[in-house]
Amino acid sequence: MTYPIWPIGRVESPLVELSDAPRQGDEGAPDAVLVFEPTVAAGLRDLRPGMDVLLLTWLDRADRAVLVVHPRGDTSRPETGVFATRSSDRPNPIGLHRLTIRTVDGLRLHVSGLEAVDGTPIVDLKPVLSPVADR
Repeated sequence: MTYPIWPIGRVESPLVELSDAPRQGDEGAPDAVLVFEPTVAAGLRDLRPGMDVLLLTWLDRADRAVLVVHPRGDTSRPETGVFATRSSDRPNPIGLHRLTIRTVDGLRLHVSGLEAVDGTPIVDLKPVLSPVADR
């Protein structure tokens, strides 16, 4: 059985090489732009500056054969299964990024603190939900 996923956009970032990217967004990741395909424009219509969102990306440069890593690439730490880490190398390399929207310009969302490299495919975008009592 297959589960097709296609990109709905791509990341524009000053990060070009994987070695330039911080391991997490809160570790000095730069601002970036999410550029969406025109076919999904209607889905962007209620996004506003200041909203926190979860971005799902396809980490297209990941090694899908990796199942065990030294956390954060530190060989002094014991090997750990990838599902217990945030390693980008994994069988289905889906990236999960919590971001804040800075500006909305049509199909372009300017966001803060994204550690994905330039050209990374966008799979989905979801709002961060507030606690039940706040909804």
